[in-house]
Amino acid sequence: MFRLERHSTLLFLPLALVGIHGFSSAVSAQKVQETLKYAPPTVTLISDRTVVDAGDAALVQLTARANSPNNNPIRYSWRTTSGRIEGEGAAVAWHLAGVAPGQYKAYLLINTGNGNELCEATAYSLVTVKPVAPRPTCPTVGIACPGQVKAGQPITFTSTLSGGTGNVPAIYNWTISSGKIVSGQGTSSITVDTSGLEGHTLKAALLMSGYDVECSATCSIEFPIQLISRRFDEYPDIARNDEKARLDNFAIELQNDPSATGYIVIYPGSRGRAGAAQTRSANITDYMVNSRGIDSRRLVTLVGPPREDLMVELWVSPQGAAAPTP
Repeated sequence: MFRLERHSTLLFLPLALVGIHGFSSAVSAQKVQETLKYAPPTVTLISDRTVVDAGDAALVQLTARANSPNNNPIRYSWRTTSGRIEGEGAAVAWHLAGVAPGQYKAYLLINTGNGNELCEATAYSLVTVKPVAPRPTCPTVGIACPGQVKAGQPITFTSTLSGGTGNVPAIYNWTISSGKIVSGQGTSSITVDTSGLEGHTLKAALLMSGYDVECSATCSIEFPIQLISRRFDEYPDIARNDEKARLDNFAIELQNDPSATGYIVIYPGSRGRAGAAQTRSANITDYMVNSRGIDSRRLVTLVGPPREDLMVELWVSPQGAAAPTP
């Protein structure tokens, strides 16, 4: 009975060992299965622009969208085929100032630090750098100023353009310092009302729009005070002493302006004696020169058309003024 029992124990011992070995194999398989559940990180790269103009302002903003399924820390490593990266982490600036026109790439490598090659992921962004279009150059702008001008009369300013590049539409912007633009604003020629500008300066300025620099021209015109001859006195055929009193005042007026010229205009009477106008003119000149001391070169006598009765006019003409017309 005892042996039989001992024999039975030895008989079942190999079966127990087989059971223990099977349990150990199952545990190892479960660990391998758990290892195979690891998921690699992923990343996508977003660029705010894919085309830029070459120049100082060539800049691209890059943003990475990275994901680590196992929540491992993510490290970012950037490089480019040209230009430079400014910043760190998931958002950086790609500077392309001074880069020649062409296509360039920015690369991103992320690493979750697991030590397994599956913990790395890459992405890139492609950007095209275009040549900078040449800036339009200013034309040579001029203004043709009018020649002889007179205050109160309309005058015209006309622009002249030559040279320049860029096919910029001509946009004319006129301004004037005084007067009034009555027509032509926005065109190559303007007409200006000069009423009331006697003794003043009119400046016209033209600015051409559409350029990076100022394309302009100016023109200035001075309107002198209009000098005109003025009638100082007039009288009919009066007594000699009365006439001398009138001539005394006339002489004083000429003495007050040494540059002025005195005009003596005689209108003969239609019923008067022949030669009466010449005689009267000679008497007036003699008195003005010999009694009042007026230089004879400052006196001019004119004979006008006959009137019903003789009439004398005394005119004072400032230097540069037109002579009176009888």
